[in-house]
Amino acid sequence: MTKIALITGASRGLGAGLAEALSKTHHIVAVGRTTGALEELDDRIQAAGGQATLAPMDIINPDAMAQLCRSIYDRWSTVDVWAHTAVHAAPLSPADHIDAKDWGKSVDINIAATGRLISYIAPLLTSESHALFFEDDHPAEKFFGAYGATKSAQSALVRSWAAETAKIGPNVHLLKPAPMATALRARFFPGEDRDLLAKPRNEAMRLLAALDL
Repeated sequence: MTKIALITGASRGLGAGLAEALSKTHHIVAVGRTTGALEELDDRIQAAGGQATLAPMDIINPDAMAQLCRSIYDRWSTVDVWAHTAVHAAPLSPADHIDAKDWGKSVDINIAATGRLISYIAPLLTSESHALFFEDDHPAEKFFGAYGATKSAQSALVRSWAAETAKIGPNVHLLKPAPMATALRARFFPGEDRDLLAKPRNEAMRLLAALDL
């Protein structure tokens, strides 16, 4: 039976790294907003002998995500691994100067969409399935108010789900990646020496190996 890995936020960074790493053993369903980046990911997966289904859509669109989950159910019935890496990185700002639009996007993507996706995707997961989320809260750090607050809320939601499913599954994980050379991190630390940072695909492989996936 074909194993399915659903990656929400697969266009680039850790999401793309996870998609490539998992494609050795899973059919990848890659969700992202950037069609070109998804097509480049598909080329790399196919070149390595894997297969992917591309889903260029926005995770904050409830109808699109509901239709995707229905399509996954109709075609494969279940998802073996769900990795959620989609995130909105609001520009760094003092708490009293956070842009209203960026605050709204942070709440919509980092909190509301995550909660909605859990309710949509949970029925596709079995007791043996794995759901992967990624911690990056920056608690009490200056200028990280919008990003840190919404990522902390996301982490709290995931921890609750993990506690609720500990005995019955699915296996819910909140993982802490090493600092990576991603576009997201470059927005926060533009002068950083990227040669000292982990490559997303290498970090993806390390995290998956720790879970024996």
